[in-house]
Amino acid sequence: MSIAAYKRTISETESPRQIERRVLSNVTAEMESKYLAFDQAETSGDKLALLAEGLRDTLWYNERIWLAMRNDLSETGNALSPDLKAGLISLALWVETHTQGVLKGERKVKPLLDINRSIVRGLEGNPMHVME
Repeated sequence: MSIAAYKRTISETESPRQIERRVLSNVTAEMESKYLAFDQAETSGDKLALLAEGLRDTLWYNERIWLAMRNDLSETGNALSPDLKAGLISLALWVETHTQGVLKGERKVKPLLDINRSIVRGLEGNPMHVME
């Protein structure tokens, strides 16, 4: 099956909300598998090694997802309420800033996971679920 046919099949079987949830869930799972060692690393050398072993790519992918969401939220045709759009755009900007701090070794990955998990729960229809 060609990539175009695969994309068409996905778009015909999943709603945009389901696609967003799936994509965000996948990157969150990837971060979850790598974050603890980074957050507990004591030296910048250890953090750099973990970033080089794939965490940097995962963080960059997460940031690109949030950038895409921010761009979509900024479109005039976006049907979400202005308050919700503003809140999500603010979160997207926070994710960008926090990610840059992680890449510099100044911040932890866990807050990014917490935000992603919250958004995934909201996309599943469980926005009130308490963060772990």
